[in-house]
Amino acid sequence: MNHAKQWQVKLGCREAFAELSFDVYANHASVSPLSEPVRMAVDEVMAAQTREGAGFFMAEVERREHLRERLGTLIGADGRHEIGLTANTTAGVVAIAQSLPWRRGDRILLLEGEFPTNVTPWQQAARRHGLELVWMNAEDFRLDRTAAMDVFEKHLKQGIRLVAASAVQFTTGQLMPLAAMGALCRQHDSEFFVDGIQAVGVVPLDVKRMGIDYLACGSHKWLMAPEGAGFVYVSPEKAEQLQPNLAGWISHEDAFEFLTGGPETLRYDRPFQRGARMLESGTFNSIGCAGLSASVGLIQSIGVNAIYQHVQTWLDALEAPLLNRGFESARMPDREGRSGILSVRPPDERPAADWASALAERGIACASPAGWLRLAPHWPNSVAEVEKVLQAVDQLLAR
Repeated sequence: MNHAKQWQVKLGCREAFAELSFDVYANHASVSPLSEPVRMAVDEVMAAQTREGAGFFMAEVERREHLRERLGTLIGADGRHEIGLTANTTAGVVAIAQSLPWRRGDRILLLEGEFPTNVTPWQQAARRHGLELVWMNAEDFRLDRTAAMDVFEKHLKQGIRLVAASAVQFTTGQLMPLAAMGALCRQHDSEFFVDGIQAVGVVPLDVKRMGIDYLACGSHKWLMAPEGAGFVYVSPEKAEQLQPNLAGWISHEDAFEFLTGGPETLRYDRPFQRGARMLESGTFNSIGCAGLSASVGLIQSIGVNAIYQHVQTWLDALEAPLLNRGFESARMPDREGRSGILSVRPPDERPAADWASALAERGIACASPAGWLRLAPHWPNSVAEVEKVLQAVDQLLAR
């Protein structure tokens, strides 16, 4: 069932979140609440498995193919061949890090300040394969992007096998210059890996135009789906080089044939699928995939470009009054560097975590990563909510 069409969701309307307890939910960069259409999709799968047991399985295989195409559309990829379904962002990072044909001495460029998801798997690959880690600071790209890009290119000229960067920095909300980074990576024969979890669903992305070779993303933030689902993208140019180091039974071609075929179809020498689909190793999360498919359908019914503009309007309405109240903002001055996140530092000495707790008591959900007070609205948030946020801020400042 197409729950997106049934609900006819629209920007700034939270009718699909009737049970949400917060007056203002601005914490989509952490975990999004589930909409009623998503919950209906999950209930539908659970009911099918309750009724049919294994009989529901092939219908879920078809749903997974449809989900692949939807996810591909979100990032400008061919979902049928370039998208693999995973358990979360980390699973996608690990799969790529452990499946590349590394050579001892290869160099990986990482960013200080990244969420550990996009650091730890590369450190493990370096330890296992004798690789060298090269570091830059993500904040340099926010404070002086031109200078940082010059340093970035100097590293590439010295020889970098792979660059790993998040599309959006989880602390400050900085949208990285992905297209410029991708172009330089192509120019200097470096591969480009992107952690997309803080971008996909709220920031327009095009992996082809941006020169992204690999992208991993999870379901529970801007895609607004249950936890425990995600995907990985592999460009066609890089698909053939991946090695099946983390392969399982679904990694093979015609993996399901022996379930209905004769005894001769139970073989262990089937060739592996290539690229992203090879990284799907075992039984998938049917509930998570159902919820993810429904939530992506809602996002696509509105359009990511429209969502991005709506979120910027919400953040514009909040940022200037906060600056007038003495807050420091990490938001980039130009739209090319902006995401769905507004991170600020309060004007008093109270830690950001105390501010987040106090705002939650007043019905406003936000977060406080690494000392920043982070607000992250999405398509259901109404711009009228900003006044409620400012009223709560004024109450806390008065204290």
